[in-house]
Amino acid sequence: MKLRSIALVASLLAAGFCQAEEVLRVSAIPDESPTELQRKFSPLGKYLEAELGMKVQFVPVTDYAAVVEALAGKRIDLAWLGGFTFVQANKRGKVTPLVQREEDAHFTSKFITARSDINSLNDLKGKTFAFGSASSTSGHLMPRYFIEQKGIDPDKDFKGLPAYSGTHDATVAWVASGKVDAGALNASVWDKLVEMKKVDPSKVRVFYTTPPFFDYNWTIRSDLDAGTAAKLKAAFLKLDAKNPAHKEVLELQRASRFIPTSAENYKAIEESAKKVDLIK
Repeated sequence: MKLRSIALVASLLAAGFCQAEEVLRVSAIPDESPTELQRKFSPLGKYLEAELGMKVQFVPVTDYAAVVEALAGKRIDLAWLGGFTFVQANKRGKVTPLVQREEDAHFTSKFITARSDINSLNDLKGKTFAFGSASSTSGHLMPRYFIEQKGIDPDKDFKGLPAYSGTHDATVAWVASGKVDAGALNASVWDKLVEMKKVDPSKVRVFYTTPPFFDYNWTIRSDLDAGTAAKLKAAFLKLDAKNPAHKEVLELQRASRFIPTSAENYKAIEESAKKVDLIK
């Protein structure tokens, strides 16, 4: 009986220890396929585990809104957000943008088509069109904003209402297959798909590139332990493309390096969202 009691106590202590183990829960807006998101995150997750000395767990979500809800509900600690989802998350609760890629300070969207008669935004009138997710900065908000700046109303001037593919790679697939006449997606995903030969730029081509804007960042819950937050920020800023151990992480994140960011950088995104009636 004593041996059984000792074994039971030992197992309960072990279970308690496992439950008490610190875990950093990380998620990302699903702007690409789930398998691609996992592929991109895996080396970063291992790097962060080594830098933080704690387990790092990736928490997949079904849509953009789910990331915002998870941050607000404290079900995740760190999230890869677009500029617009950061604005939405910032309105929901206390969040802090930690770092962004250097490229995110001057991000762009690409408008693509497989049709020879579409060469400008004005040519989109009377054509079918796809955005990415409704909550995407580079796949919806900013493309819509720049379209409207040209005096075009996507909800009235396109053939039917705009479609929403859900992800940037799906937008490319829809345009390539002829499901829609044109679409908009983020420049980074477009470049990656071309490099990986997953799209033929002689058949699907870019006909318009937007002016630059601030986009993606890594955001934490503002009440995250200050020591963990400081270590996280230092880990991202330490990544160096000249370091072979860091190279794969940066390449998969499509980043030359990470730099500090602030909520102030996303004020223009918020104003753009107000102008196209996506937020009040």
